[in-house]
Amino acid sequence: MTPGPRPRAGPQAPLLAWFDQRGWRAAPFQREAWRRYLAGDSGLLVTPTGSGKTLAALGGPLLEALRLGDAPPRKRRGVPLPPRLRVLWITPLRALAADTVRAMSEPIAGLGVPWTVAMRTADASAGDRRLAQAGHADVLVTTPESFALSLSYPDSPTRLAGVRAVVVDEWHELLGNKRGVLLQLGLARLRAIAPGARIWGLSATLGNLAQARDVLLPHAPSAPIIAAPRRRPTLETLLPAAGERFPWAGHLGLSQLARVTAVLQRARSSLLFTNTRAQAELWHKALQSVWLDAPETLALHHGSLDAGLRAAAEAGLRDGSVRCVVATSSLDLGVDFPAVDQVLQVGSPKGVARLLQRAGRARHRPGETGHVVCVPTHALELAEYAAARVALAHDRIEDRPPPRLSLDVLAQHCVTLALGGGFEPEALLAEVRDTDAFRGLDESAWQAVLDFIVRGGGALEHYPDYHRVVRDDDGVYRVHDRRVAFRHRLSIGTIGSDGSVQVRFAKGGHLGSVEEAFVARLKPRDRFQFAGRTLELMQLKDMTAYVRLATGGEGLVPRWQGGRMPLSTALAAEVEAILAKPAGSPEMRALAPLLALQAGLSALPAPDRLLAEALRTRQGWHLFLYPFAGRAVHEGLAALLALRWARSAPNSFTWAVNDYGLALTAQAETWPAPGQLERLLAPEHLLDDLEASLNLAELARRQFRDVARVAGLLPPSLPGRAARSLRQLQASSGLLFDVLSRHDPGHVLLAQARREVLEQQLEVRALDATLRACGQRRIVLRRPRGLTPLSFPLWAEALRGQLSTEDWRTRVQRAAVRLEADHGRA
Repeated sequence: MTPGPRPRAGPQAPLLAWFDQRGWRAAPFQREAWRRYLAGDSGLLVTPTGSGKTLAALGGPLLEALRLGDAPPRKRRGVPLPPRLRVLWITPLRALAADTVRAMSEPIAGLGVPWTVAMRTADASAGDRRLAQAGHADVLVTTPESFALSLSYPDSPTRLAGVRAVVVDEWHELLGNKRGVLLQLGLARLRAIAPGARIWGLSATLGNLAQARDVLLPHAPSAPIIAAPRRRPTLETLLPAAGERFPWAGHLGLSQLARVTAVLQRARSSLLFTNTRAQAELWHKALQSVWLDAPETLALHHGSLDAGLRAAAEAGLRDGSVRCVVATSSLDLGVDFPAVDQVLQVGSPKGVARLLQRAGRARHRPGETGHVVCVPTHALELAEYAAARVALAHDRIEDRPPPRLSLDVLAQHCVTLALGGGFEPEALLAEVRDTDAFRGLDESAWQAVLDFIVRGGGALEHYPDYHRVVRDDDGVYRVHDRRVAFRHRLSIGTIGSDGSVQVRFAKGGHLGSVEEAFVARLKPRDRFQFAGRTLELMQLKDMTAYVRLATGGEGLVPRWQGGRMPLSTALAAEVEAILAKPAGSPEMRALAPLLALQAGLSALPAPDRLLAEALRTRQGWHLFLYPFAGRAVHEGLAALLALRWARSAPNSFTWAVNDYGLALTAQAETWPAPGQLERLLAPEHLLDDLEASLNLAELARRQFRDVARVAGLLPPSLPGRAARSLRQLQASSGLLFDVLSRHDPGHVLLAQARREVLEQQLEVRALDATLRACGQRRIVLRRPRGLTPLSFPLWAEALRGQLSTEDWRTRVQRAAVRLEADHGRA
């Protein structure tokens, strides 16, 4: 007889025995997580996708339940069951919640723990909602928004008092945005209700792991960070053939369609990632035209599609009925999808962490190494792939800085707690200051938030609609108005969804949503490409576009705001370094002729020198500058340089930017004088010059809409009524902005809108650092005879803003052919 597994001993024995029965071996990081949990620790668990993080986080609470002898509740007539919530599992992705519930069920049943698992998300069933509301689920899987909603009910302290463990899944997705701030505030309230609860974060790799731990666990600064061994993914790039003309700029990569199709055919299942939803639509359409398998084996997935369509694509990957999904980062495949064999990345991933996470989608099994097939859309992206390979080899991953003092989120949280039984201001201030986001909250800002939720601030105190919270005689802040309660619960959260139009078939069936600005340009019978279909618009009514399938033909592809993905600072620095000293990677060997052309016409950039190029074309006099600081910084820098340069002599400037640099175009003849560039790049008077060069008031007005919505100044559309258009929302927020600016210029939300413009849109800190770094570099000014490989993409970008009867891509392609021919003759 074959001897069975040796009996296990120790506190982890039941779980290890269950692993043995499955033929599994617990990973060291899993056992360490269980040990730390049972010892009473909170912590941060850093694991690659598919390594077993769910069992690592759930194992400790399961072992604790066995030790404590959790028993199923006994029903007694006339006596309500007590709340049983023990584990709160918070995920930023609703689709991931359903997968997590399935993944939990097996070990819970296998160990014989009498727990009920339920979901509380927007997609939860009526039964799950009842279990969550009554507190009768032992394990509740929810989202930050649904967790915040639960705090708005007076019985929330009773339901949460028995919580032993909180798991925050995908913490890296929350760390750098206001959803994470809202969660920080909710966890501070939970720590006050259940001070013994242990909190564990699950995260992918970050550059600032210690900070990520401290933001999640401000009460436990020495909490452990447990990292699973990370296997670096392998990268394979689809290179142009020797002598093949490869685009310099202005393309979506569709010239690679034949190569991509061949790669897809060699694997049973694939994910093809694009960086934008529009690009996903175009690639799906192109693949449809050459797809040899059944049409249903090719699927599309992005964040604007209906949840049912996305779920069908995910289910198809799991059961093997779908061979390829064209997707953006919206793909929420959860914890149990071992079927995907390979990942393709169309275009540069623009960040090392993003590339790691997408690579982890392939071969989603513990111990497996991810593999990514890189599909460049133009020549310079070869350098970005080579730079990503270097960054991966040296574990240089981007940071995700957390927001601070988001007072609109704090105002929302205060109304939530006032609705959930009320709060005493002194106690809540101490609780709020126990978060990383509000550690620096001063008394005046706190009083301004309280004044805002009670009377709207000085300028709005005469309008009853803005009187949401009342301070009662006992000093407790509460909500008494049922209408305020109803509207506030509808608007809890920080995710903006304004300005979208729902797309529905006239005969029934929801496809998703597109932006209002796109649909506004269409007329009935116009065609557009969406959800993998060519659609014909029938009518636009009540923020809904009613459509039918179009037979044959092409259609416009929607464009979504914020679609461009900027190159991360970490990857931009790697690109600049590798262009200065090209290594022997396959990508750089393929790029060598282009770099030789750049060096011959001008010079190559380098970390110790700042390359500038000055030349004249029919459009005007151009200055190209290459700081490699990213698109957002270059946008502010271009406006700053235009203002400073125009002060020396009257002129009119336009500018264009990309991730590598910026282009200033002057209408009157002008060239940088000796030493002038150094003066233009001085960091002194940065804020004053930004005020003068950009209409910051208009930028703040636009930002104010989002701030006002989160803070509760713009009530949501009520169920059963037509959604308000983006124009209506902008008008409402614009009116509020003007009233506050005129009568209450120090209003807390106005100040925040201005600060967010500087910090988030213009990245003023990064701009200041870029100016100071430029001051430490030697400026190399070249005057090439014509456009160079580095300046050509910026010149092409500038063409977007010009009026022409020709398609932009056609003009760029013709110009590229002409330039290459001219350089070949030279």
